[in-house]
Amino acid sequence: MTAELPDLTTYDGVLFDLDGVLTPTAEVHMHAWRTMFTELFAQWDIPPPYTDDDYYRYLDGKQRYEGVASLLRSRDVEVPWGDPSDPPTADTVCGIGNRKNEVFSSVLRTEGIAPYPGSLALIQQLHGAGTPIGVVSSSKNAEEVLTAAGIRAYFPVVMDGVVAAREQLRSKPAPDMFLEGARMLGVDPTRGAAFEDAHSGVASAAAAGYALVVGVDRGAGAQALLDLGANIVVNDLGAFVA
Repeated sequence: MTAELPDLTTYDGVLFDLDGVLTPTAEVHMHAWRTMFTELFAQWDIPPPYTDDDYYRYLDGKQRYEGVASLLRSRDVEVPWGDPSDPPTADTVCGIGNRKNEVFSSVLRTEGIAPYPGSLALIQQLHGAGTPIGVVSSSKNAEEVLTAAGIRAYFPVVMDGVVAAREQLRSKPAPDMFLEGARMLGVDPTRGAAFEDAHSGVASAAAAGYALVVGVDRGAGAQALLDLGANIVVNDLGAFVA
């Protein structure tokens, strides 16, 4: 399988999603969302109960507040958007998103995080080859996660949820974030490669016109990733390591 995969060093740059691609933070996010929404749905008597399918359909890869609004909308629930400064106790989209973030940060602080071994090997290989690499993540916790995982120094460019909010970029699956990541890295998307594990992220990279979109199947489904625009799908980034 490895022999059939393209040589990533032939691309002008490689952009990676973070959660579920470089680090198993998707599991921490899933746990935090599940904990928060299960409690919220019980309090508000919202049917049907929250499931992990909701995570993949409405939350995975999206900016936090966009994900909250999308999931609540799936249950025909509308609440005020509020403001990012809302406390976690506020019954607003931002307050609910901040509530989830408290759970996530607590787990990250207490349990830490490590990169996937295959992902670490690949970014070290690309770094050694001089191939420009960057991160495109919807998370506002990206800097914290990269630092905790010990891999922040590999990436001169981190296009994250903080930058997206500041520049008023649309959430994935819109192409905005992957376009901005390529611009920050100084790469033409048509000569770049992107790695994504989320439905919305694959669609975003494809819409941005990347020459190679690699779907990473951590549970989203290989065929779904291909249908949304991935050129190839792997289960682990170690498949690209020589």
